[in-house]
Amino acid sequence: MEELDPDNLGYIELEDLEALLLQSPSEAVARSTTTHSSKLSKALSMKLAPSKDTNPLRHYWQEFAYFLEENWKRIWVVTLWLSICVALFIWKFFQYRNRAVFHIMGYCVATAKGAAETLKFNMALVLLPVCRNTITWIRSKTKVGAVVPFNDNINFHKVIAAGVAVGVALHAGAHLTCDFPLLLHASDEKYEPMKNFFGATRPPNYWWFVKGTAGWTGIVMVVLMSIAFVLAQPWFRRNKLKDTNPLKKLTGFNAFWFTHHLFVIVYALLIVHGTSLYLTNEWYKKSTWMYIAYPVFLYSFERIVRLFRSHDAVKIQKVAVYPGNVLALYMSKPPGFRYRSGQYIFINCHAVSPYEWHPFSITSAPGDNYLSVHIRTRGDWTSRLRTVFSEACRPPAEGESGLLRADLSMGVTDSNAGFPKLLIDGPYGAPAQDYREYDVLLLIGLGIGATPLISIVKDVLNHIQCGGSVGGTEPEASGKAKKRPFMTKRAYFYWVTREEGSFEWFRGVMNEVAEKDKDGVIELHNHCSSVYQEGDARSALIVMLQELQHAKKGVDILSGTSVKTHFARPNWRSVFKRVAVNHENQRVGVFYCGEPFLVPQLRQLSADFTHKTNTKFEFHKENF
Repeated sequence: MEELDPDNLGYIELEDLEALLLQSPSEAVARSTTTHSSKLSKALSMKLAPSKDTNPLRHYWQEFAYFLEENWKRIWVVTLWLSICVALFIWKFFQYRNRAVFHIMGYCVATAKGAAETLKFNMALVLLPVCRNTITWIRSKTKVGAVVPFNDNINFHKVIAAGVAVGVALHAGAHLTCDFPLLLHASDEKYEPMKNFFGATRPPNYWWFVKGTAGWTGIVMVVLMSIAFVLAQPWFRRNKLKDTNPLKKLTGFNAFWFTHHLFVIVYALLIVHGTSLYLTNEWYKKSTWMYIAYPVFLYSFERIVRLFRSHDAVKIQKVAVYPGNVLALYMSKPPGFRYRSGQYIFINCHAVSPYEWHPFSITSAPGDNYLSVHIRTRGDWTSRLRTVFSEACRPPAEGESGLLRADLSMGVTDSNAGFPKLLIDGPYGAPAQDYREYDVLLLIGLGIGATPLISIVKDVLNHIQCGGSVGGTEPEASGKAKKRPFMTKRAYFYWVTREEGSFEWFRGVMNEVAEKDKDGVIELHNHCSSVYQEGDARSALIVMLQELQHAKKGVDILSGTSVKTHFARPNWRSVFKRVAVNHENQRVGVFYCGEPFLVPQLRQLSADFTHKTNTKFEFHKENF
């Protein structure tokens, strides 16, 4: 009416309304949705306005200081790693600089041996970031996480892999293109000191080096590592090649999984290669096995633990497939299974693939008497998993939500007879598990990325219901209860999804929060991004329907819950500003899970409001 009746005549023409609702986004004129701010909010907005300081040095220094403040954990770890690599290279380089072989092969052999020393170190270190059980135990039971960025373990694994690639290029390149040709063309006088290593007779040709044990093992290792390195890149691992590309069948998760496990052969060859060195005869100087012994033992022990821990199948209690191709699995808890909200588990289904394990966030809370995950079908494995469970479920009864559902009684011993066998492994640590350390939580999920955050919402609700007993104590491995403070006093949950059917995934949680959270500790915000924002004339009709339905029945027309749905994506700066205004001098944990395109904006907003207000925002990104 405001748009089409500016003269307040009291009526509008139907064709004008139709033209308004059908106009393109570029032609739309939306009303301003700016709300009135308090004096504090206005002052905050002025403070967050771009600075008019034109001094570039001061600006860059401030940006550098902010960068150090936000990344100091990563910086000191990477600096330590680089320092060790450089120290090992220099130590070995000068060691060979002072040996007789230097007079024949020169700086080539010194470079090759220096790179080899860094390779030993990195081949040992690259296994540690993927020892998930060890990392989960350290971050859960110790305070080491205060100085070590365990959330970046996979990124550090990739950085070390890049270091291995550099070391291989220097080591193999120096040997193959420089050392061996120089030795073959050395004079008899210069070759004399080399008889102790290569024999009285000079190697006849270049092929002699290549076919030797050190030669062929090195080449095979380079080939295997190159294959694993290439197929681990996101472009190949996520199978983003076009269907017409002949290499498409050779990529994907299975290719990544199999080729990455070639490391078993690589490490075996590495030990053989390290004991067949051309220029070292003493066994105690062949130190390759000394570098990798402990990491290989630790990783092998972890795999054995995973094998035995995941041996027994879980019992399926309930299965549902929701709109948006989301499969929900509700399982019984294995004996002694303890976890924190925000953690994840690996799932294996023999009916789909006997060897594939895939990680999924836990959506149930530690206080629940069941274990649940919500899985969106986005690839071959998840699509097949949905299919095999769909075939085992009965059709939904009238009035039931979900495309299909199976509710099974735990008292029936053969209740799982018709279901595929499921194995689980975990739980494993994740960034979101540290939510209890913050006064305020800002939880942001995009689509299926809401799964780890839903578990946090449920745990906070359980804590409220039980007066702090749930989550207030956490059992240790010894069985004794260790008191852990539950610092969270307020939680804001923003869930953004394109399909309105997605709200059905966690309808029960939404209704439970609205019913039991009498003090308003948890604030829920559902956003449907496929609808124009409130105030836009094109969404006026659905807004009217929503208001009428909510006023009459107390139920939102889109989500089917008592939580009213907002339209379009939130204004994230306004969200952060509101939290900063309402929670001065408090620590806010910002936990995000979803597509990576939103990460830079949320990280920047967290930094801006931390540096320019007295509210401290700490940003955490889930691996998605």
